[in-house]
Amino acid sequence: MAETTASDSLKRTPLYALHVELGGKIVPFAGYEMPVQFPMGILNEHLHTRRAVGLFDVSHMGQVRLTAKPGKSAAAAIERLVPGDIAGLKPGQMRYTQLTNGQGGILDDFMVTSTGDHLLMVFNAACKDADLAHVRQHLSDDVEIEPMFARGLLALQGPEAVDVLGRHAPQVRAMTFMTGSFVVIDGAECYVTRSGYTGCDGYEISTPGDAAERIARLLLKDDRVKPIGLGARDSLRLEAGLCLYGHDIDTTTTPVEAGLTWSIGKERRAKGGFPGDEIIIRQIASGPPRRRVGLRPEGRTIAREGTEIVDASGAVVGKVTSGGFGPSLNGPLAMGYVERAHAAAGTKLALLVRGKPAPAEIVAMPFVKHTYWRG
Repeated sequence: MAETTASDSLKRTPLYALHVELGGKIVPFAGYEMPVQFPMGILNEHLHTRRAVGLFDVSHMGQVRLTAKPGKSAAAAIERLVPGDIAGLKPGQMRYTQLTNGQGGILDDFMVTSTGDHLLMVFNAACKDADLAHVRQHLSDDVEIEPMFARGLLALQGPEAVDVLGRHAPQVRAMTFMTGSFVVIDGAECYVTRSGYTGCDGYEISTPGDAAERIARLLLKDDRVKPIGLGARDSLRLEAGLCLYGHDIDTTTTPVEAGLTWSIGKERRAKGGFPGDEIIIRQIASGPPRRRVGLRPEGRTIAREGTEIVDASGAVVGKVTSGGFGPSLNGPLAMGYVERAHAAAGTKLALLVRGKPAPAEIVAMPFVKHTYWRG
């Protein structure tokens, strides 16, 4: 997900008419008209995804293809802009990484997959135009850059996703987490990755724009598959401890502060070669001034974004960046940043909700165990 924006000229994904037909509640989101929920409701959509399978429209996100020019390397080119190990990707492998700025802050986080012939990137919807301009500015001499914003992108998520999609494309059953492959579904050539933003097993399916609705309807014919809106997508990713760009990470947060050091290639930690490398490498060695943490409030107190986090003396030591109710936990949860001295799991702090301190404890993330299929 990316930030909500209001506009007089909202765009629509290839599935807009289907969302309306299915009773989706349409709201403005990242410049698009998107369903925040369907008649099942956010809580039930969330729980259904965890126990069965849900279908999400993420076609608003920015799909971009990079193809190396003669004598050049697309992986080496993109590595000038990100701290991830892209050169090490084998065909069919994917990585999570970030575009960083000169201060080590995050311009966007995204997935990049190698098909062998080219790299496929998926940017956040609210950032995709700026990301495309950034990539064009820095990499045009080395790569052909093809935005594919008219393509469909469907996320099929949940423990039964493998059986549902496997009935239409048997080869996806053997795929493991963070791999991708070209797959024909109902006559349309798609690119499928075993990945997602829910913490569940599942797939993301890049489709030709004119095939997106047909493939969505095909998947929804299976009674186990229900349409899921942005509301449940947000609560699912929060339980999974995954960052939301513009909230949990932004241009002022480094990957190290955000707990994303695992996504930085080992060789790149030593040699750098990306924007903000000196700051990021120093923070890896010495520790960042603050850290992203998970928080479990006591009782039923919901702490929303912006809530101040205080220690026993009442001193402000951090701020909540995402918070809400976790249907799988049947209780509240939150993420935020606190000063490093207060970041250890088990630390007792308080959240200032409506001016009153509500006890909370720092806990390890994810809040709900990931169920990715690694083979």
